[in-house]
Amino acid sequence: MCSQMDAMEAASARARTKMGKRTGKQAFSRRGFLEGASAMAGAAASSSARETVVWNSDHKAPEPRRISEHLFVFEDTCNVYILRDGDHAALIDFGSGAVLRHLEKLGIHSVDWILHTHHHRDQAQGDGLGIAAGIPIAVPAHERHLFAEVEDFWKSRRIFELYSVQNNLFSLTRNVPVERALRDYDTFQWRGYDIFIQPTPGHTPGSITLMVEIDGMKTAFSGDLIQSPGKVQTLYDLQYQYGEHEGADLSVYSLNELIKLKPALVCPSHGTEMRDPEVGLRALAAKLGEWFLFWHPAGSRVAWDFEPVEITPHVLAHPQATSTFYAILSRSGKALLIDYGCASWSFFQSFLNATGVHDRIRFVEHGLDLLRTRYGVKSFDVAIASHIHDDHVNGFPHLARRYGTKIWCLENMVEIFENPHGRALGCILGEPLKIDRALKNNETFRWEEYEFQIVHSPGHTEYEAALFTTIDGKRLAFTGDAFFHDAVRPQAIRHNLIFRNDVRVGDYLKSIQNVLDFNPEILAPGHGEPFAVSREMALGFAEKVRRQDDLFRALIADEDTDVGLDPAWVQICPYQSTIIAGESRSYEFRVRNRRRRAIKVELAAVLPEAWRSTPRSITLHVDAGGNASAPFQLSIPTGWTGQIGRVAISAEVSMDEKPLGQLAEAVIDVRPGSVKVD
Repeated sequence: MCSQMDAMEAASARARTKMGKRTGKQAFSRRGFLEGASAMAGAAASSSARETVVWNSDHKAPEPRRISEHLFVFEDTCNVYILRDGDHAALIDFGSGAVLRHLEKLGIHSVDWILHTHHHRDQAQGDGLGIAAGIPIAVPAHERHLFAEVEDFWKSRRIFELYSVQNNLFSLTRNVPVERALRDYDTFQWRGYDIFIQPTPGHTPGSITLMVEIDGMKTAFSGDLIQSPGKVQTLYDLQYQYGEHEGADLSVYSLNELIKLKPALVCPSHGTEMRDPEVGLRALAAKLGEWFLFWHPAGSRVAWDFEPVEITPHVLAHPQATSTFYAILSRSGKALLIDYGCASWSFFQSFLNATGVHDRIRFVEHGLDLLRTRYGVKSFDVAIASHIHDDHVNGFPHLARRYGTKIWCLENMVEIFENPHGRALGCILGEPLKIDRALKNNETFRWEEYEFQIVHSPGHTEYEAALFTTIDGKRLAFTGDAFFHDAVRPQAIRHNLIFRNDVRVGDYLKSIQNVLDFNPEILAPGHGEPFAVSREMALGFAEKVRRQDDLFRALIADEDTDVGLDPAWVQICPYQSTIIAGESRSYEFRVRNRRRRAIKVELAAVLPEAWRSTPRSITLHVDAGGNASAPFQLSIPTGWTGQIGRVAISAEVSMDEKPLGQLAEAVIDVRPGSVKVD
């Protein structure tokens, strides 16, 4: 007996001989589509079970049930919703694929799309049938890898030491080609329907709800966010990490965001559709909030209930978010935001652990509604980054897209934001960010009625700034992650150290000197609440980081101490890239000399067999404390039959005639010659 996939492919080929073509998508004649679908369903049923099984007549599914004139539901491994327009349809989730057998009775001759709310097998196990029938599939953007690259996921999913208990074990077992990613807050248009993509994490971290008006009703296809009024289908899906209950916190947020959209009809993946659903949504949000707080200390809150803290009448802090973000309010109703990251630590950890290799961490909007309704904010005019880390800026692209917010930063951050693939720095946001204004070190600028000074503030990272201003008579310092209040010693300042962030001796001394020069009354850090800062506290911190520098010198063997602090003094740029087999791409070697003398550095790319770099080697002379770079061209031969996917390359390095080995590396995603690069 042939394998199921062989049977499906054969059935697909037979079906395609009956199908016409139209621009941009596969089209179906009535007879061709329905006969092809039936052939493929039969092939899957008779083959050895591997990915998709459509049961024979001993397992009869009910007929599709009409919800309204253009909306039907087919009860399968999940509810498959059929949105009909004439003889065309879009399917919300797909179950086993058995729905294909029932479309002729509804007068449907063509399925234009399968739209998924999340990645679980009960939603998508029949996708192989859909692909074989030529139906394009759209999936939540932040779960795309669990469809298109799920076989890679299974290669590395930990089974022993199973402390990550998120139910991604309920993923598909075979890759599914994805035609389109459904991006949060975007609108998917189909035959006159505008389908809004609302992020609703909870049942899975990447879940979405599809909002669309059908037959005069604002309808929400909510996946497994809710099963019935006040109830969920499963509680175990709301646990991601061992002993935690993050999904409940995320679900409370999602339910309340859904309530704000005022759906008249909620269509869940399991259970029966709910009309006038607000009472049921609120009941579930309250119970899940109670469940989350049952496991947390007194005084804890779900993220939905976080409140801003007033520093002055015109400066608000949001310290309960992952990174504290600040809103400065003008008399005109505009707001300037300093940082804008994740909604809470639950959100940050959940999204971070669920992020695919090629994806960026997910973002959901938070805190802005209260600024509008309680504080009268009319526009989010400008957002300024304290530093480059994603936990502080992953809301910036959303602000720019949805609200037209202008993005400003210190000039040395621009390259990192606009080309995040270029370097392997810690915590870089995986999405390019257009910068509207680059501010110079020590620049004084005005925004509305306020004046600010921005200064370079290295230590936590080379790419960090401090903002100093006086508002409502208070001298304020917004310092990102350079300084934190020490809860154990309230009269002390604490800090951290991450070598991947480009650390040098003396960096923190520069940053604390900025504070001593401006002499603020309130220090507003990147995590935690603002706190009163005295000159004595700042001087005490300066003494602490002098001791840190002394320890650097004592511990590192090289007389040029910064050499032992920099893991990336030799770089291949860009660090991440994509190449189509048969093509070439430009790269460069970069060297930064951490020594107090000039050096000669020789570099050569170490590549897979048959790859070529031009020139084959490069020599750079780098001044003491200076930087140098040189380009090279990398080529992959046409017809490359080696590894497709992510490939690591390296750079062989010698300094002053002494071989140092392969110090630098980069990763290249190799695509077949027939594949278009996004």
